[in-house]
Amino acid sequence: MKIKHDIINIANRMLKVQVHGLPMFKNVDLIDNLTHLPPMLQVVIDTEEAFDWQKFPSREQVSVKHLNLLESVQSIFRQYGITPCYVMDFPVVNDLENNVLLREFYRNGQCEIGAQLHPWVNPPFTEQLSFANMYPGNLEFATEKAKLQQLTELIALNFAERPTIYKAGRYGFGCNTQSILEQLGYHIDLSVCPPFDHSKDGGPDYHSFAAQPFTFGESLLEIPLTGAYVSFHPPIAHKAFRFAQKFEQYRLPGIFARAGVVDRLMLSPEGYTFAEHVKLTKFLLRQGVRIFTWSFHSSSIEPGNTSYVRTNKDLMMFLDSFKRYFDFFFNEIGGKATSPHQIRTLIQPIKTDTSC
Repeated sequence: MKIKHDIINIANRMLKVQVHGLPMFKNVDLIDNLTHLPPMLQVVIDTEEAFDWQKFPSREQVSVKHLNLLESVQSIFRQYGITPCYVMDFPVVNDLENNVLLREFYRNGQCEIGAQLHPWVNPPFTEQLSFANMYPGNLEFATEKAKLQQLTELIALNFAERPTIYKAGRYGFGCNTQSILEQLGYHIDLSVCPPFDHSKDGGPDYHSFAAQPFTFGESLLEIPLTGAYVSFHPPIAHKAFRFAQKFEQYRLPGIFARAGVVDRLMLSPEGYTFAEHVKLTKFLLRQGVRIFTWSFHSSSIEPGNTSYVRTNKDLMMFLDSFKRYFDFFFNEIGGKATSPHQIRTLIQPIKTDTSC
């Protein structure tokens, strides 16, 4: 089957992916037998302080007051029967005054929680501030582990449960991260962001990854974000996209996207339209993908925090995009709501059934 052949090729490329000359993932096993399942959608929120992603990192920008507005999105999730996953960084977990709603959602079983490591605002502060060190996987082993251990223990203290879901800040999984996650008792990682390349400022390059889950290490499960090069001929997509970027002043990326040559898309309300959400979803369904992730940053729920939501009108359009896509996913294509823990429970018996 063509899908099976493509998946094998993807797995082979993934095994070769390295960060600074060292393997990023070890003992990778792609999960390629999900096509009998209905489409499933999880929601993952990067729950973090409001800061400017384009500026040099600051240890002082730690405001999480926007968490008091979480009901604006949680009410939508409730309406569609979705149990979202909030992956929280240190300023969020540490601010007991402003994370009251979040703790209440978790206590009432309305969400799952995980850890998200933003090194520049997560003690101990032993590393030099730099753009490259915003990717936790670039830190020395001892530094990355110490930071994640402190975050893990703080979540256990303030939320009364030790987290087993992890997402690297800025998608910065590194060559030591797998070992650290195993040592700290994590089961699920959400860091992989296909097909984006963050190597320009020192981050990982995910262009060869697919939006398919895979296991790695002893018992870790990777559930990537949902992104892809949408193309009528996927083997040429990455090279075509890189070529188009060289002529961005002539709007070649847009021309290629409209012509079907290549369009780099992500399933997020931040910077992507409803038409693009549908285009990406239908393309991936044809590729055999059945697990989808709707992802965004918590700071976008308050106007002025991100470039995606500047005004109250922007916020209304932002929230409306959730409902439009959820209506499409659950009503038009017969999708089902899921969550990271639910996916892991589902994947385990499938992995042991070699007859599939």
